[in-house]
Amino acid sequence: MTASANIARHLATHAASYPRQVAVKIPRGRRAGRIDYLALSYAELSAEVAAQRTRLAAAGLRPGDRALVMVRQGLPLLATVFALFELGALPVVIDPGMGRKNFLRCVARSRPRALVGIPAARLASWLFRDSFRSVEIRVAVSGTATARLTAPGAVRPASAPEALPRAPGDSAAILFTSGSTGAPKGVRYTHGQFDAQVNMIRDTYGIEPGEIDLPLLPLFALFAPALGLTSIVPELDPSRPSHADPAKLAQAIVQENVTMSFGSPTLWGNLAIHGHRAGLSFPTLRRVLCAGAPVPPWLWESLSTLLPNGRLHSPYGATEALPVATLSAAEVAGGTARATRAGAGSCAGRVLDGNTVKIIAPVDGPVAALTDAVELPPGEIGEIIVAGPTVTLDYDALPEATAAAKIPAPAGVIFHRLGDLGYLDAAGRLWFVGRKAETVQTVRGPLYPAQIEPLFDSHPEIRRVALIGSGAPGRQRPCLVAEPINPKIVSNSVECRRLARDLRQLAQRHERTTQIKAFYFHPAFPVDVRHNAKIHRLALANWVDQGATGFESDPKR
Repeated sequence: MTASANIARHLATHAASYPRQVAVKIPRGRRAGRIDYLALSYAELSAEVAAQRTRLAAAGLRPGDRALVMVRQGLPLLATVFALFELGALPVVIDPGMGRKNFLRCVARSRPRALVGIPAARLASWLFRDSFRSVEIRVAVSGTATARLTAPGAVRPASAPEALPRAPGDSAAILFTSGSTGAPKGVRYTHGQFDAQVNMIRDTYGIEPGEIDLPLLPLFALFAPALGLTSIVPELDPSRPSHADPAKLAQAIVQENVTMSFGSPTLWGNLAIHGHRAGLSFPTLRRVLCAGAPVPPWLWESLSTLLPNGRLHSPYGATEALPVATLSAAEVAGGTARATRAGAGSCAGRVLDGNTVKIIAPVDGPVAALTDAVELPPGEIGEIIVAGPTVTLDYDALPEATAAAKIPAPAGVIFHRLGDLGYLDAAGRLWFVGRKAETVQTVRGPLYPAQIEPLFDSHPEIRRVALIGSGAPGRQRPCLVAEPINPKIVSNSVECRRLARDLRQLAQRHERTTQIKAFYFHPAFPVDVRHNAKIHRLALANWVDQGATGFESDPKR
């Protein structure tokens, strides 16, 4: 009999092999200045999953059912999702911060039969019943799910039935994209693709069972039970990660001897700034995985001194295909940071074993077959496409989007169009130059954000910049929108004119940026809800086209 591919089997394996190992630690306040955690062993987490599975089955959930998961991070999320996996049901996970309209549209499209959620989520399902019309079952999950394990007389199941056998191609979950450059879409994951992700992440970064993880993205915490890690639940609001207190995150790293962490450049940028100001270092950290947007050169350099025994890595990919490639701090120090500052783009690193990456000539519509695509040689910019064991095959209930994003190849291989533009260099490394939808199409040719924006990083009063195009494609006027470190400057026209002159002088230093003559200042860039790192350049372009005040600057004046 073929072994089951159900991703939940990893939890049962670790619970049997290392029952006393701590699986998850949930913060519950402070004692004598230290973070006070509730710690659950793998045996206890397995028991919690079994109890949740029993509740879900008693409520009427069946294999193949879809369940919208609207619970808090930490134990409620882990227990709910793994209980659904064990039942053979499909968790549907949607970012809570994407806005009500988008969220309700995603709920309606995903057609969940069940809602597993906190009281506010269940109330919302009645208030917006049109979007939740497919929901037949509502299961309560309190934000204090751990009470069942700590209450006097609480009974833990001595054993639990094995997870329902699943084949590698069986659907496992529906995970929604963040919608950074379009409407959020549900991505269908199989158990085999989850398995491949676990294996690829473990082997690429040398992760060992027993390590201590601080996942700064709640979904990444789901890898911990499959990898045999101890997961430290961070003190942050998942819908507003950039507002997390870096001092609290730093305390968790030091106090709990954290060995690895995954987070966005925004979160780790805040942590790096705090670490240097507070005179900290993180000697137990072996690796930091930073993704969600390109890691700026300054962050690579800043974190290197805070990780005396570790290394920063940046995995590249998307919800539909992750990981695709990876870049390490050693390669950045070896020259990619210098190239980025010179306009080469952002290096995404080396393609991981098992993946195949190609660069094809950009195409606006669907590509019916790989033979219809024109593959470009190293050094030429085009669309990045990838095939491999973690590449998902379709979007849920969106056949047109699937046709636009997937390219069939021989032997049943499917390539995913990442929506990114880039190139492969002579050494085989992948470089990212920008999202296809965010390319600025001028009369002099295309301008790519990731090649242009780093050229302005040197200004000490500017936090970050965004290249946007104003007007019709092909005749767009390239504009630079800047976010000052001091947001009050935005309302001071004299200061804005001074900064515009400075930025224009920087633009004159490079041939590709001499045509940028319009500068705008925005107090806080719109960013994606998942990582708070990807800049919504199309939203900024719309802001400019709707009449934002700009500053035309002549460097000679």
